[in-house]
Amino acid sequence: MMTLYSTATCPFSHRCRIVLHEKDMDFQIIDVDPHNKPEDLAVISPYGRVPILIERDLVLYESNIINEYVDDRFPHPQLMPAEPVMRARARLLLHRFEQELFCHIEAVEQNDQKIADKMRVAIAESLTMIAPIFDKQKYMLGDEYSMLDVAIAPLLWRLDHYGISLPKQATPLLKYSERLFSRPLFIDALTPSEKLMRK
Repeated sequence: MMTLYSTATCPFSHRCRIVLHEKDMDFQIIDVDPHNKPEDLAVISPYGRVPILIERDLVLYESNIINEYVDDRFPHPQLMPAEPVMRARARLLLHRFEQELFCHIEAVEQNDQKIADKMRVAIAESLTMIAPIFDKQKYMLGDEYSMLDVAIAPLLWRLDHYGISLPKQATPLLKYSERLFSRPLFIDALTPSEKLMRK
C-alpha cells in the first residue's frame, strides 16, 4: 500500500491526493502538522517537506514526480498523454506552472504584504493569459481530463484564500475551474481545512 505524507492545506499535497483518488486505489494518508513536523521527515526527504510518497523501499518527493509515478504504476485512468510528443509538451507545461505560478505561493503565504501583493498580481496575470484556451476546449489538453488539470486545480481552488482576484477576461478560466471542482473525486480529495477555503 502507498503512504502519502501530506498537510491539510498544502496545494502540492492536494495535487497528490487528487491523483490517488482518481486512481481509485488503496492508500494511506499521514497528516503532517507543518508547524510540528515529525523528526523522521528530515530523514525521509532531503528537503523535509511534504508531499512524500512511500511504497515499500521507494521514497518520492516533489508532487509532479509522485503523480507521474502513480500514473505509470496505475495506468487507468491515464492522466499523462500516451503519445511521446504530447507527453513532452505536458511536462513542459507542468514545468511552466511551477516557474510561473506555484513558485509565488510561498511569498503569498508570508507576512510581507508588499511582496505578497506583487506575487498575487504575477499569478493573476499568468492565469489570465491562459484563460482564452478554455473558450475552445473543456480541459487543458482538450476534451480529456489530464495531469495538467490536476496540477493547476489546487491553485485555482485557493484563489480567494490567497486574495487573488482575476479580471473579467479570465471568465473562461473561472468556468473551467468550476468544471474541475464539480468532479466527485476532486471533492473526495479535499481535506476539511481545504473545504473551508472557499465560501
